[in-house]
Parts: sequence; C-alpha cells; structure tokens
Amino acid sequence: MAAVFDKPTLLQRVAPVFQGFDGPLTLAILLLGGLGLMTMYSVGFDHGTRFVSHSRNMLLALGVLFVVAQVPPQRLMSLAVPLYVVGVALLLAVFLFGIEKKGAQRWVNLGVVIQPSELMKIAMPLMLAWWFQRREGQLKPLDFGVAALLLAVPAAFILKQPDLGTTLLVVASGLFVIFFAGLSWKLILPPVLIAGVGIVILILMEPQWCAPDVDWKVLREYQRQRVCTLLDPYKDPLGKGFHIIQGMIAIGSGGVWGKGFMQGTQTHLEFIPERTTDFIYAAFSEEFGLMGTLGLMLAFIFLVVRGLMIALEAPTFFSRLLAGALTLNIFVYAFVNMGMVSGILPVVGVPLPFVSYGGTAMVTLGIGLGMLMSIAKSKRLMQS
Repeated sequence: MAAVFDKPTLLQRVAPVFQGFDGPLTLAILLLGGLGLMTMYSVGFDHGTRFVSHSRNMLLALGVLFVVAQVPPQRLMSLAVPLYVVGVALLLAVFLFGIEKKGAQRWVNLGVVIQPSELMKIAMPLMLAWWFQRREGQLKPLDFGVAALLLAVPAAFILKQPDLGTTLLVVASGLFVIFFAGLSWKLILPPVLIAGVGIVILILMEPQWCAPDVDWKVLREYQRQRVCTLLDPYKDPLGKGFHIIQGMIAIGSGGVWGKGFMQGTQTHLEFIPERTTDFIYAAFSEEFGLMGTLGLMLAFIFLVVRGLMIALEAPTFFSRLLAGALTLNIFVYAFVNMGMVSGILPVVGVPLPFVSYGGTAMVTLGIGLGMLMSIAKSKRLMQS
C-alpha cells in the first residue's frame, strides 16, 4: 500500500504552473519566434553578435511572458492606474531633463537609461480598459471624452520628443480600447472619411505640397520629408528615398520562392539599410520570396485571430477590452512595418514583432502577450 503522504514528483509540482496555458496562442508565439530566430541568423550572421543578442532578448521576453501570465486579470487591473501615472511622470521627466540622441529627446537616466514611451504601449490600454470597466453599464459621451483626454496627454508628450512612430502605436492602442468599449460609428466615420479625402488630395497635389518652400505647420520638416518621400522616392534616390527604393528592390528580387536561406544579395551586400531592425522584412522577402512572405503573414493572422477569439471569450469587460487592444496592437506593428518597407506607408521606425532586433521592444511584446495569456488562462481555469 502506497504511503498516504507520498512526495509529489517534480513534474507534479510544476504542472499547475502551466495549467490553463492556451495551446493555439502558444503555438503561434513559438512559430513566429522560430521564424524570427531563423531570419535573424540569416541576415545577421555577418553582422556581429546580433543573432546571439536577439536569442537572448527572445528568451528574456518569453520569461517575462511566463511571469506575467501567472498574474490574474484582476491583479492586472489594479496595476493600471499606478503604471499610467508612473508612465506620464517619466514622460514629463523626459520633457524636462531627458537625454537627447540624434535630434530626439526620448530617454531619461534613472541610474539606467530608459525610454518611457515604451511603457505607455502597455500602460495605455490597461488604463483605458480600467476606466471603461468602472463605467460599465452606464457609459455616457463624457466617459469617452475622459478616455480621449487620458490618451491625449501621453501622446502629446511622445509626439513632442519627437517620436511619430511610437505616438501612432500608443494612440492606436488607446483607440482600440475606446472602439471596443462601444464608440458609435457616427463618431468614427467622419474623421475616417476626412482623412481619406485628405490623403487623396495630398497624392493628387504632391508637386505643390512637397515643394521645398512649403511649410506644413503641423509636422516637423523631417516628418514632411518622409511623407513626400513616400509619394515619390525617386526624387532623391540616393538620399531620402534610398531606404524605400532598396527595400522595394529586395522584396521584388525575391520572386516567388526567394533567393534562398542566407543567399540574399541585397541583404549581404548591405544595400538594405537597418537590415536587422526596421527593414528586416525586406531581407526576409528577398531570401524567402512570396511564399515565405505569405507564410509569415499567415502566422501573424493566426496569432491575431486567436487573440481576438480570446477577447470574445474573456469573462469580464476589462479583459475583453484589454485582450482586443493588445491583439490589434500586434496587427498594427506588423502592418505598419511591412507597409513602410514595401513603400505604401511612411518610414516611422516600427519594428516587426518577433523578427526585428531590439531588447526593449521584445520585452514590451512579451509583457503584452503575457497579459493576453493571463486572460486566456483565466477563462480556461474558470471552465475547468
């Protein structure tokens, strides 16, 4: 007869920690992580220690994901206000005495140099999801106005740094929460239509708008140049248009099946700028072609669809809003990066999730996916 108090095995003790992990979401993360490692090895094998560093960053992100996934959504909700307040305070510190690099003041030294705008990518959807959770069942137009104010304050600080790319990502993360909270289409369609008409007018009047003596007022000169370069990169093919042109050449030269693993000529002859960071999608497309690109897109679509399913099944209003915003954030990251490298969007310095090199961005991604996994776990554990 077995002893009543048999000592549990290591597997029995560890198993509860993994209980409730969402299988499809885990598969999507591992698939994209594997594609990212393979791509970084190919484009970075002759670029110093990027592959080793990227592997370390990915392991760190997975560790962060695992830890955050253990935090229940109720606890995440209690962290929303402190994280938001700290984030805004740090953005104010950047504005007052931040560190300037290459014309941008985005960092602050607190013993270690940090970029507070990265924190807001997580704090913003958390804060707005917390706000709408408190107002659930009694939402009024004023509540959406308060949410817009909560979004506008950090966005204004980040835009002032200047950092247009991060501003767009933070604003998008907040707008997704506001949309999922039930913002009326009557308020959504007018600005969308106005923006669409403005884009058409800008394209048709590109020679007039992009003349050297024209001042756009609302945008800085480098931001104006990025938009004008997008409209016609061949006006300055060896200067401001070089990045976009070389990216499109690399994507086109990959053909249907690509040039092969580690065989990209545009990549390894260093025609592609920032080949391990912002423009890594061009290097991937050159080596793996249309079929590889479609596979990468399908992997992202799989992750986004699974994330939205988790949002639909989430047990609370807060969880639904947060899961939906975090999922669509990843979609925006991927869409903007692929779009800017392909020449359909301005170059704004947005990394490709899982694939681009970067420590802070990878950890931020790990935190966001950890929150999504936490929401998925809470639903599965409630059902078991």
